Amino acid sequence: MALTKKQVLQVETVLRNSLRQKFQNYNPEPAVMPFHTRLLGQDRMALFSFIHSLNTNFGTSIFEPVAKALAIENFKSAESQQVAGDQISTEAQRVIQNIMDNLSVASSSPDKLSEIKTIRKVCQSGEMKTVKPTKVDVKLVGHDDTIYLFDIKTAKPNAGGFKEFKRTLLEWVAIVLAKNPKAKVETIIAIPYNPYEPEPYNRWTMRGMLDLENELKVATEFWDFIGGKGAYFNLLEIFEKIGIELRPEIDEYFSKYTKLK
Repeated sequence: MALTKKQVLQVETVLRNSLRQKFQNYNPEPAVMPFHTRLLGQDRMALFSFIHSLNTNFGTSIFEPVAKALAIENFKSAESQQVAGDQISTEAQRVIQNIMDNLSVASSSPDKLSEIKTIRKVCQSGEMKTVKPTKVDVKLVGHDDTIYLFDIKTAKPNAGGFKEFKRTLLEWVAIVLAKNPKAKVETIIAIPYNPYEPEPYNRWTMRGMLDLENELKVATEFWDFIGGKGAYFNLLEIFEKIGIELRPEIDEYFSKYTKLK
């Protein structure tokens, strides 16, 4: 088993706390859907609304703390919702724009190692600008001091959004290097599960913008990188276990909606 007993207990605690907190704080949207409610029932509509609400913040309330709980055993440090920094050089901004322009017209292919090398050369050149970059969902520091910055996305991100995802990853690199030009940094899009299983994840929509080998980790790739080989399947077992354990609480919560007229 990839996960230690400590990791398992931490993940279980995250799941229990996240669901119970959601039940305590959840207020259904006051949307009246008379046809749906009469056809499907108030309890099913309440459950549908709850799941939709949970999905919108699943990354922040569950995936991020779970990733942190797994990583703390295997990395020097693990933090969520971090700021990469607040300074970027004008020359780095120029280089990033050139990279984006070339990728947009397909005059070059994404090559993250080459892109980092180019940004590193100008990371402190020109004027230093104060910026407010997108927050890092999960920041890990390896025992070799490599900095890993993860942007966790939904399982089916909008294909049109990958241009902005790419820019964010490049800007994080420039911001980290502005502070320390010698830093080892990797910026990665993480997708927690593959909605196409058992088929491979559909990566073609990202191929022209992301370096798939160095900028993308999906499902097993992501969780096993953080928690060790086998972590992904261990996590599925833990989620199932906690779901069964909390089922009476879940049923009790939604039972009140069956009594509504």
